[in-house]
Amino acid sequence: MTAAVSEVLPGAHRITLGAPGVGHVHCYLLAGEEGALLVDAGAGGRGAEEAWRGVIARVGARVRAVVVTHMHVDHLGGVAAAASAAGGVPVLQGRLDAAQAREVYGDPAWPRRVARHAAANGLPAEQAAAAEAAWRSLTAFGRPVPAEPLDPGDRVDGWEVVALPGHADGHIGLLRGGVLVGGDVLLEGISPQIGVWPGADSDPLGRYLDTLERLRRRPPRVVLPGHGEPVAAPAARAAEIAAHHRLRLDAAAAALGPRPRTAHEVSLALWPAELDPLQRALAVSESLAHLERLAREGRARPAAAAPGRRGFTAPAAPPRSRDAAPSR
Repeated sequence: MTAAVSEVLPGAHRITLGAPGVGHVHCYLLAGEEGALLVDAGAGGRGAEEAWRGVIARVGARVRAVVVTHMHVDHLGGVAAAASAAGGVPVLQGRLDAAQAREVYGDPAWPRRVARHAAANGLPAEQAAAAEAAWRSLTAFGRPVPAEPLDPGDRVDGWEVVALPGHADGHIGLLRGGVLVGGDVLLEGISPQIGVWPGADSDPLGRYLDTLERLRRRPPRVVLPGHGEPVAAPAARAAEIAAHHRLRLDAAAAALGPRPRTAHEVSLALWPAELDPLQRALAVSESLAHLERLAREGRARPAAAAPGRRGFTAPAAPPRSRDAAPSR
């Protein structure tokens, strides 16, 4: 495991690591009076603990705790190695996030549950089986560790814990002095994946749009993200991402008609056809998030597409009033 280290703000070092599926991930060492906080720790894997010892020595930090923004593999997988490299320091994680991490990575059947979930939303059986194998490979990196729970409003060495749900139900960030260490909540150039998963919030897009609105109305000065460059205009970026999802909602609504369509069928209208099985499963989960949001807005109706398969239709047209004048 190799790491690139740079100081992005005074007292804030960015550690960039390779990550499966997404290319790279940023972690942050934040200097403080009581010692440094390490926020996220990459995917882990062979050599992770030794690499983290080298990073900590290079920065000259005395790490007091590792904070997890959310339970996705590229942020959580290396936490045990990093905490050990720092001398067995505690791990701090959002209460809900930690519970979901235990469910996902502590259950060997989780990849099969995800595959069945995708198949129930229209993904063909052979693609669902391939996606299951890919998920099994990815979740092998996940190693949840005992963590001290964090709740919104808690403070850690002067940093306020803030809830940022959407990309993950229990996603948190750290806010201080106008700087938000934001995990994947706000990224330049791309939107984080927003999908519906087994056992999780059935309206993650609604939660994410609420998060974006809070960031737009009361923006931090800068966001240090998990991927890409720092977000220097958070309010504008939050508005851009919200507009992107509104366009996607319109496109998903346009893909519906009187016949029930599955999230897989809708995903073919929203994403290129040439996706590998894992990417298609992600597209199905994100299409489902948009369809669930449309249903809550009255722009779609759940309806069985086939035995064992969920679908959605366009809403029925409202009946015309008997007093309405005929069109000319």
